[in-house]
Amino acid sequence: MLSVGVLVSGEGTTLDALAELALGHHLPARIALVVSDRPHAPAIEKARRRGLPTLVLPSRGVDPRGWGDRLTEALESHGVELVLLAGFLTILPDDWVRRWRGRAVNLHPSLLPKYGGPGMYGPRVHRAVLAAGDAESGATVHLVTGDVDAGPPIAQARIPVLPGDTPETLRARLHPVEVELVAETLRRFADGSYPLPHPGREESAVRGPGGSDRPR
Repeated sequence: MLSVGVLVSGEGTTLDALAELALGHHLPARIALVVSDRPHAPAIEKARRRGLPTLVLPSRGVDPRGWGDRLTEALESHGVELVLLAGFLTILPDDWVRRWRGRAVNLHPSLLPKYGGPGMYGPRVHRAVLAAGDAESGATVHLVTGDVDAGPPIAQARIPVLPGDTPETLRARLHPVEVELVAETLRRFADGSYPLPHPGREESAVRGPGGSDRPR
């Protein structure tokens, strides 16, 4: 069973949904540790209510390298094999990124490379999609690198943008798609379809509008 560490900063809706799948034995993974960079993030409270191991590790005003070392120590002490960033807002130190290269993935609520980069998260992404008049949106799981939202994509899922959509309705329709995309990604790591560490090569599959896979 794959041991996953989840890094969170906000509401924790994706974390909570994944925990439900894992605890219900619908996911061949266990959430070994949940780490928040914000002491009062709702996500950390959700994790605690589910009895998941948690750690609050504030990043503001601390030495990045030392902070990264403490994060690595905590993840390794809990046997974490793969790190998932699910709404995590701290930019990870370069040393940490190098150490976890190929073993850390991020969920982003757009079809990267569109609407990614520093400051593009949550409602800002959905507003940008609507402002551009895009016909579709989606979510991307990609490898974490030193550049924000710029790592090689592992998987994507797409949904249509509907007439009358608002950032709130688009987010609500995308959320279950994001959860399934991450769950399928974890399944592929767990069964060996994706290697650990992942090399980021282009043979990884990308899910199309119907959820089917097509080679990149």
